[in-house]
Amino acid sequence: MDSFIQSVAKVLDFSRSCMQITAHTPTVLGVSPFGDPLNSQSINALAKTSYWRVNVVESTGSTQVDLVKKVRDGVATHGDVLATEFQSAGRGRLDRTFVAPPRSALLFSFYVEPKDGGDRWGWLPLLAGQSVCHAISKVLDVREGDGVKLKWPNDILLNDRKVAGLLTERVEAVGTTGVVIGIGINIHTRQEELPIPSATSFALQGYSECDRNKLLIEILKSFSSHLQRWEENDSVLVEDYLKMSATIGRKVEIELPGQSKVTSVASSIDSSGALVLEDGRHITVGDVVHISAI
Repeated sequence: MDSFIQSVAKVLDFSRSCMQITAHTPTVLGVSPFGDPLNSQSINALAKTSYWRVNVVESTGSTQVDLVKKVRDGVATHGDVLATEFQSAGRGRLDRTFVAPPRSALLFSFYVEPKDGGDRWGWLPLLAGQSVCHAISKVLDVREGDGVKLKWPNDILLNDRKVAGLLTERVEAVGTTGVVIGIGINIHTRQEELPIPSATSFALQGYSECDRNKLLIEILKSFSSHLQRWEENDSVLVEDYLKMSATIGRKVEIELPGQSKVTSVASSIDSSGALVLEDGRHITVGDVVHISAI
């Protein structure tokens, strides 16, 4: 799931970035068959009224690395999506890896060029999380904010277990600057194939019939809607995020860059996407552990 970063990439180097990725110890998993394959033709047919263009490949090292390269080479534009059935060399933070069996997860990256200056881009990881949360709730027919919630800044929880993660990477190319967002969701992954006991999959939570094609298009539709709201400075986005949050109201331990740690109660999210603690500190980067229940 945490398979979306090239080890030498510069991740979210814009100001007040709140993006990090929770990764795990190196793991290589076996191959097992799951579900129907992704179908780019049917996905693009469903997306025909939007700007999304989806390309599906059977396997690759990393959709994130591949799409970032396409952007820098000038061959990818706003709305390009790269999905795969299997990633062999996806990278996580601190050069850690996680490899999911083919078709067991929904793995993809997409490129957008937000109509806004980079000073607000710290909210984009949260925007992506909101979109995934909304889409999962719709596809699984679960009310938003109940079983599906957001763990600041980049995890999606299903029944308080991590079911998805994402990575946001700023990319500069000739004449343009945009963002590549990588998302990984455990769909059919079995317990023994997960990297940590607190992770889960749709199947393990009783949702074994999920159509990955439908879920992908719902995420893209949701993100385009949320992006438009963000570009229009919709202040309700913060309120909507708080309703979905599994972090706000909890006592948390946060590992900061340099491995220092702080412990406090998470009280809110500010307009830049930073986590606001009860003691007044604003955290823009950090790995969060939930200590207490809401």
